[in-house]
Amino acid sequence: MALLQVLRGFTDCSLLSLAFFSAPVLVILGLRLRHLAQKPRPDSQNKAPTDKVQRQPGYWQPSSYEFPTPTSYPNWDLTTTKPLPYRPFRYGPEYKVTMGLRSIKPEDWIELDNQFPKYHADKAARLQERGSKCVQTLPEAYPAAVELLEELAHYLPNRYPTLFQKTTTGLINLWSGEAFDIVERPLKEDPMAMCARLVQDDLALMIEKPDGQYYLLAGAILLAGFWRLQDKVGMPLSEIHTSGDVPQFKEKLESGMKKFFFRLRCEELYSRNNYFIQVDDALPWSWSIGGEDDEEVSWSTAEKNRAVEHHYFRSERQTLRRLPKSGAVCFTVRTYFHPVTDIAREDYVPGRLASAVRSWGGDVSRYKGKEKYQDVLLEYLDAQHEEQVKGGLDLSREDEVRRYPW
Repeated sequence: MALLQVLRGFTDCSLLSLAFFSAPVLVILGLRLRHLAQKPRPDSQNKAPTDKVQRQPGYWQPSSYEFPTPTSYPNWDLTTTKPLPYRPFRYGPEYKVTMGLRSIKPEDWIELDNQFPKYHADKAARLQERGSKCVQTLPEAYPAAVELLEELAHYLPNRYPTLFQKTTTGLINLWSGEAFDIVERPLKEDPMAMCARLVQDDLALMIEKPDGQYYLLAGAILLAGFWRLQDKVGMPLSEIHTSGDVPQFKEKLESGMKKFFFRLRCEELYSRNNYFIQVDDALPWSWSIGGEDDEEVSWSTAEKNRAVEHHYFRSERQTLRRLPKSGAVCFTVRTYFHPVTDIAREDYVPGRLASAVRSWGGDVSRYKGKEKYQDVLLEYLDAQHEEQVKGGLDLSREDEVRRYPW
């Protein structure tokens, strides 16, 4: 189900991730999106092209653009750096189906935190248990997958030097002891699987064909929760979303999204966030919607009105960039996963989340499974909000204290 906020906010309907029957892969972009080119760092020799290149669909001339070398993440620590507190939901009464895109700095491409060990373990188990059901690189996407691996091998040791160290053949994870040889041929493992072991994100590569459409031709979708790579691999972008019944995709998203993908330049980096409610505690696969190997999965199988202790807030931070050599569009999906009872302790959160859930229209409500949890969830959020107000919470100061999407 499943990008960004150039205007003020990131929408909710998901794109490539979080959507079992939804549109996992990148529904990026909606209305009002601003194409801001990222300027290279002052100490970089990179020269970002400024002319808009005219090209034929399906044809990509390799670019000489080099992604800027990031500075190290300030005071990053594997044990103390907490996940960023994204809370990307808005007050009602109106819920707009858009993709809020925002331009971000190159150094902010990948976010890691002290949950890395858990995500790493979950991914390793998934790779062992499910293999090609979760990770695939189709032959025509192999060069792009290797390029992504090379990009990560350059970025990560510079951004997170206490976790990764560059070597003559690639890089090493200083915490796990894993060494990644990205030079040898053939590679010992699918390059998308190697990429997956390096980050907390799920990853997908969209490649343009002569028909002008972008196809999901490589992916490492290990922690998506609601959708399966095996159902979507090989599909064009539009079909990924229509097959997942993404609300108002045809009417409001498809045309702008296609233009955005075609025009995306290598020096641009975008991000978006979304959110969902899940009624079980499994990050990799939400078993409440059915077994992962069932022929069909849907909210219809979920138990209705489970106790609020079983409600989880699932939020995605997604990024989008074009790889210069292959021209593939790389989509990253980092999932943040917290008990609703935890985030509801935060000032202003229960009131705003309750208002947001009430603002969902019928199509969005069905897509997000609202009928299965709304009674319990809203009763709990309302009570928490009332308690905060009685405790002296100043509602007029919310925009000062925590601006959207925080």
